Amino acid sequence: MSAKRALVTGASRGIGRAIAIRLAQAGWNVAIHYVNQGRDAEATKNELGAQFSGMYQADLADSSASSKLFDEALADGPIHALVNNAGVYLPQNFVTAGDAAFKATWHKTFAINFEAPMLLTRSAAKYYVKNGGGKILNVCSRVGFKGEGGAAVYAASKAALINLTRSLAVELADKNIQLYGIAPGWVDTAMAREGMTEKLPEILETIPVGRMASPADCGAVAAFLLSEEAAYLSGEVIDINGASYFH
Repeated sequence: MSAKRALVTGASRGIGRAIAIRLAQAGWNVAIHYVNQGRDAEATKNELGAQFSGMYQADLADSSASSKLFDEALADGPIHALVNNAGVYLPQNFVTAGDAAFKATWHKTFAINFEAPMLLTRSAAKYYVKNGGGKILNVCSRVGFKGEGGAAVYAASKAALINLTRSLAVELADKNIQLYGIAPGWVDTAMAREGMTEKLPEILETIPVGRMASPADCGAVAAFLLSEEAAYLSGEVIDINGASYFH
């Protein structure tokens, strides 16, 4: 029997890359998506080795790109799991930001963080209904539960993704479609490190285990949720935050 195949969005670096690599280690064939980090995507491809199963470029800020991406990946083979990882974090003062800048941030954040995963999930769900089921994992965020000053729009987009995950887990359960989420707190990625040097001691004081999560920590939880052992956990969004927040 051939290995199952997963499509991971935003897999050129960070959490997406770690999930892709961990799935490959677990025996999945992995198709990867990237936006414009072609060199990083090639590096991920090389890490996947024989488990590599396609590489696709798409700007998910464009609403038409999501269904096209899924169709392109599907043309190269069946997709048994979809990982919606691609996202943007655009902090902004809710009151003092200019109207044009606020509107641009709002539209881009929701287009990439919520609308693209929703549309990809819909494409996957339609396919799974016809093909006996499948799995979808959404990379959410702690701030989708907790909120964060200076990033209200980002937090709102992740809260929407969390509740999409939960609602569809209920709606699609009888179709053998399972949905999961992970909600990382601080993760040591290039995106998080931007401007973080001065804040690192303060950040670590809020994390009882004494360190930020690594992308590999996220990859391990994602791989478990997409395994058959986690089939009964459909609808769960797992926190990955070093005991820094409970709800």
